[in-house]
Amino acid sequence: MAETKQSISLSVHPSSCLVDSKIEIDVKHLPANSKVTLHGRLNSDDGVEWEAFGHYVSDSSGTVKVSRDKSEGGTFEGIEPMGLLWSMRPVPESKPGCRFQKSNVQTPVKVFISVYEGHIAKVYKYLTPLTSAPVERWYLASGVQRVEVTERGIKGTLFIPSGSGPFPAVLDLSGGQGGRAEHHSALLASHGYVSLALEYIGFLNASGKLEHVDNAYFETAFAWLKKHPKVCPDKVAMMGMSFGVSVTLAMTAYSEIIQPRCVVCINGNHIMPLSGSLADVYAALQQNVDKIRYDEKMRLIWRDLLLPIPEDPTKKIQISKINCPVLLIVGEDDQNWPSSESAADIKKMMEKAGNSHLLTLLSYPGAGHLIEPPYSPHVRFSHFKLLEAKTKVMMVWGGETVSHSQAQEKSWQKTLAFLEEHLYDNSREITKC
Repeated sequence: MAETKQSISLSVHPSSCLVDSKIEIDVKHLPANSKVTLHGRLNSDDGVEWEAFGHYVSDSSGTVKVSRDKSEGGTFEGIEPMGLLWSMRPVPESKPGCRFQKSNVQTPVKVFISVYEGHIAKVYKYLTPLTSAPVERWYLASGVQRVEVTERGIKGTLFIPSGSGPFPAVLDLSGGQGGRAEHHSALLASHGYVSLALEYIGFLNASGKLEHVDNAYFETAFAWLKKHPKVCPDKVAMMGMSFGVSVTLAMTAYSEIIQPRCVVCINGNHIMPLSGSLADVYAALQQNVDKIRYDEKMRLIWRDLLLPIPEDPTKKIQISKINCPVLLIVGEDDQNWPSSESAADIKKMMEKAGNSHLLTLLSYPGAGHLIEPPYSPHVRFSHFKLLEAKTKVMMVWGGETVSHSQAQEKSWQKTLAFLEEHLYDNSREITKC
C-alpha cells in the first residue's frame, strides 16, 4: 500500500459537534479490497487514554464507509456508525477502575481518528497511521452560559441557553459519588433548557467533617431556579441519576415547594424516603451492609442492599402523591441499585393509586447502572469513593457494552422528547410565563 499513502483521504463530518451528534467517517483512495484498521483515541480530563478500533475491508472502489460497512473485528463488530466512540476502553497499560466522565465541560472531548494498514489490535503508538483526523465533541453548545452558583446557601453550576428566553428549566441531581457533575446539565442547556447542576453530597464543614443537607436545601434550590429571570417558572422539571432519583421522587411526592412539571429518573429507587437529612439514608444503608455481594475479583455489588422490596408502604416513597409525568429509565443489568425491582413496584403503586397514566417506563435489557449521554464509553466497573469512610472501592455497575450503548442512545432521545412534550408543550415557542 506504500505507493498510495499520499492519496488516501479520511473524512470525519462534522468535525466539531455536540457529544450526542452522530458523525460520518469515510476513507477513500485505498486499494480495492484492502484490509485497514480504523482507530479512535482520546485523553480524558483525568489523563487516561481511551481507544477503540475496528477492522474493515475497502470496497471495489477503495472506499470504507463506517455507516455502511461491517467491522470484522476489534472492540466492536458489524455495522456500527458510532462504534469508534461507544466501544472505547482504557488502553491496556491503564490502571483498572477508570471511569469516563467529562469534568471540564468548557473544553471539548478531542477524539483522533486514524487509519492503519492491515488488521491490527494493539501497540498503535509505535505505528505510523496512513492518515488521521481530529474531531471535537462538545457538551456545551456555542453561546451557552456557565454560571457558578453560591446563593442562599446552595452550591451548583447554572447553564443558560443562548437567546433571550425565558426557557424551561431542569434541576439536575447526580448520583452518590458527590461533588458536582456538570455534563448532563451542559448538554441539556445545549438543547434549550436552563439547567442547574446541584451539588448536594460531600459537603465538608469547618472541622472537615461531612455535613449532610436536609430537604430545605433542595427546596431552596428549586425555588431559586424558578425565580431566575431566564426561567419560565411553571416549566421546571427535575432529573435524578442513581441516588438523585430518591431525592427527586421524595421531593416530588412530599414537598409543597417542589412541584415540578415533570421528572426524569435514571436507575434509582423509591425505597429511601428522605425524612429531614441525607444522614438518615446513610444510616439506613449501613444497617444492610451484610447484603453487599462481591464478584470474582472482589468488586462490590450493591444491588441487594435494598432487597427485597418492602411491602410496608411506610418504608417507601408514597408514589401515589406524585401528580406530574414521570419518565423512569432502567438498566436491567444494573448491579448498583435494584432499579428493575423498584420500577416494577413503582408501576404497581401508581396503578393502584390511579395515576399510572403519568408513568413512562423505559427498561433496557443488558444495560447497566451508568446510563450516560449517547456514545459515551461503557464502564462496567470503576473506582467509587465511599464518603463516610473516605476510601475508594471498586464498584460493579453492570451492563454489556453493545446493549448498554444502545440504551444510552435510545434513552437520551426519549428523554429529550419527554422534556420537549412537557416543558415546551410540543412547541419551541414560549411566549408567556
